[in-house]
Amino acid sequence: MTNFKFPTKMKKFLIGGAIGLVFLVGITGGAIADRLFGLRPLDLLLQRQEQGFRVGTLEQRILTEESVVIDVAERVSPSVVTVTIQTPSRRILEFNPFGGFSSRIEGGQPQDIGSGFIVDSNGLVVTNKHVVSDTDATYKVVTQDGTEYEVIQISRDPSNDIAILKIEAEGLSAVELGESGNLKVGQFVIAIGTALGEFRHTVTTGVISGLGRGITAGSVFQGFVERLDDVIQTDAAINPGNSGGPLLNSAGQVIGVNVAVASGAENIGFAIPINIVKDGLEQFKTTGNFLSKPFLGVTYQMISKETALLNNVPQGAFVIEAVEGSPAANAGIQPNDIITKFDGADLKEENGGLAEVISKKKSGDVVSLEVWRDGETLTLSVTLSAFSD
Repeated sequence: MTNFKFPTKMKKFLIGGAIGLVFLVGITGGAIADRLFGLRPLDLLLQRQEQGFRVGTLEQRILTEESVVIDVAERVSPSVVTVTIQTPSRRILEFNPFGGFSSRIEGGQPQDIGSGFIVDSNGLVVTNKHVVSDTDATYKVVTQDGTEYEVIQISRDPSNDIAILKIEAEGLSAVELGESGNLKVGQFVIAIGTALGEFRHTVTTGVISGLGRGITAGSVFQGFVERLDDVIQTDAAINPGNSGGPLLNSAGQVIGVNVAVASGAENIGFAIPINIVKDGLEQFKTTGNFLSKPFLGVTYQMISKETALLNNVPQGAFVIEAVEGSPAANAGIQPNDIITKFDGADLKEENGGLAEVISKKKSGDVVSLEVWRDGETLTLSVTLSAFSD
């Protein structure tokens, strides 16, 4: 039999064709396995793309985010507490429109009203002042495992809406306090608390939506500054009952204390920066007193430049009320006054307003105030006192 040899070019062509055929069969088989059995062998070679997204990367990011939330919730929840209130039992008489009076019993039973978090293993808990504002009531904190502790001491700071609770306990799991001075808009955050005063240890997530916000706190009937300045805005679901709970970063560190929600809005909540709390804690641990802040004693509303121009009045702090017996009242400050200067510094909303300049003083400092009253400018001298409950 005659032996034949393929020419060199023909040999290369057939070898290349065979390799190409094998590759084609592999691709086709991989595609069939991918669609029929979900084996996805092609993902080993190529990132899958659907609707413009790299699905492998997207799935990895989602799994990573889930893992972060789960890890933080598991580590921090033992340090988050529910705050309960119990008011004295009393009988309330109500008029019955069909004749006579009816009565009902109010109080006497414990009720979940807020949240808090443990900052010291020996029994220090941080919450909001407005959560524990009733001085006639008694309070308890309840940990994740259901253990109840009587609150034996409360130190309140209404100017920052912060309170420190003391309980008799040892070996508690304390949170790690983070840093709120370097936060960024868009940063991922996690909130834990007793939502609606009913659902304990509810976990929600979101981002930081804004920084340096100013919000109203309290009411004109309270004797305290009614604005919280430089608070954190978040779209993480914050509900009544979350007040006093922690706002956490992805490392599980507390960066804020949840304090309020915007009325009539969806997913607009606010938190007090943790650095404010850290300053107060250091003072509390050193002196045993959370509050030795300078106190002026007015409720006020800052007048913006636009408002001032529209109403033909100067910029400054419009006094709603001067608290009876306060340094402001003793110096002659009256409702409807506008404080335009504080120790020579112009009071402007964009510079932090009255709260900012007061925070830089000490109790006992004598300061000069320029006050606009009915078209006249007065100069008053005020001695700031130490704030007390």
